[in-house]
Amino acid sequence: MPLVHPISEIQDESTKQLVTFFNETLGFCPNSVLTMNKKPLMADAFINLNKAVMDNAGSISSEFKRIIAYISSNTAGCRYCQAHTIRAAQRYGGSDKRLQQAWDFENSKLFSMQEKIALRFVIAASTSPTNTRFFERELKANWSEEDILEIVSVIALFGFLNRWNDVMGTTLEEEAKQSAEQYLNQAGWEIGKHV
Repeated sequence: MPLVHPISEIQDESTKQLVTFFNETLGFCPNSVLTMNKKPLMADAFINLNKAVMDNAGSISSEFKRIIAYISSNTAGCRYCQAHTIRAAQRYGGSDKRLQQAWDFENSKLFSMQEKIALRFVIAASTSPTNTRFFERELKANWSEEDILEIVSVIALFGFLNRWNDVMGTTLEEEAKQSAEQYLNQAGWEIGKHV
């Protein structure tokens, strides 16, 4: 049961326009955003930040950004965000095999060495306290400063979302639950408190 229940419908017209972003990403407006809409200014700020961070115009693919978000959420332990990020990675072109192996990227041939270096950094940066120093040299040798800004932005965005949804116990939408069951069950994913 969620700590705060989401609203059933967004009333504000400008927020309705902003929320269309999630229709592309997930195919629905997430309950987390519907809960934030109880404070419309916060919801608008969050949606705009999400759009800026997850912008599909950088050199990092949209699919890989969502895998970064998944690895960050997996490290933080937020089941809600794990389901959302794996669903979004699928919607942005992630293959079934790649998504099924994302949780074990180190042993997968479907992830390049450059991607593995980034994902090692993601785990270190998503752990509290962070311990990224060991990975920074390799990260800088394999990714541009612009890429690093994108990687860290995704980690930071999902740091907020992981905490928000885990504390709120946000109810997981059926579509996201199906994606998690398809791709994450072998990794031990459970819906937990997000029913």
